[in-house]
Amino acid sequence: MDTKKKLLSSKQATVGVILIGIMVLIAIFAYQLAPHDPYEQNLFLRYQSPGGIRGEYILGTDNLGRCLLSRLIVGTRISLLVGFVAVGGSLITGVILGALAGYVGGWVDEAIMRFMDVILAFPAILLAIFIVAVLGPGVVNAMFAIAIVRIPSMARVTRSQVLGLKEEEFVEAAQAIGASNFKILFVHILMNGFAPMMVIATLGMGTAIVTEAGLSFLGLGAQPPVISWGRMLASARDALRSAPHVTTYSGMAIVLAVLGFNLLGDGLRDVFDPKLGKNR
Repeated sequence: MDTKKKLLSSKQATVGVILIGIMVLIAIFAYQLAPHDPYEQNLFLRYQSPGGIRGEYILGTDNLGRCLLSRLIVGTRISLLVGFVAVGGSLITGVILGALAGYVGGWVDEAIMRFMDVILAFPAILLAIFIVAVLGPGVVNAMFAIAIVRIPSMARVTRSQVLGLKEEEFVEAAQAIGASNFKILFVHILMNGFAPMMVIATLGMGTAIVTEAGLSFLGLGAQPPVISWGRMLASARDALRSAPHVTTYSGMAIVLAVLGFNLLGDGLRDVFDPKLGKNR
């Protein structure tokens, strides 16, 4: 209850939750909220400015005369889906690997962490591009690539938490009453050290959304007719001067999504680390 009160009193977390909540609702009711069919083309209305000739298109149209507002709304689904699935996958995998490395130790720790070091040796975006290039372009492969590059950070945080908590008295008490290693690790230790992992996961959501947009911009992420913000940016790069509004709105959508998750992550970090919050 104390943690809940602190979270509700955090302005950063509140703004982040509001932004994320709005985007989740938009994603759920995307086709009900879209004023036009996001796939409908009208080449006679290419690159219409916001409002259009008859005021029919609030944010204007793209290179194929499609409603920008409708495509932005529907594109919210892919961006949030990629963020949640990719970060969720990296969180589960990273927590399991980091927990095993920290609790078992020895050669298991060395093998897992050296493999994590190999992944960290490559820049995240370049490694993601390489993975998608090998597997083939598409949303599913993009989510897999983003999850892979996010695993090391999750594993390192989990390992540090396990190394610190496995020496605590409650672990010794659990061992004394005959609790299994599985229960000690995944029930007692991880449940007491899960907060930092959630902070890293929340902050990683913004990175995942930007990475997906970058892959889609390069043609390695979402493929037509799938709508994503990165794909919208790519389709409008030849008209940056003549129709800047096409890239402006999709870029703003990415910024707001990343801002929401970063604010929530900062708020969670302040809640779970009171010393950091007091120093700000």
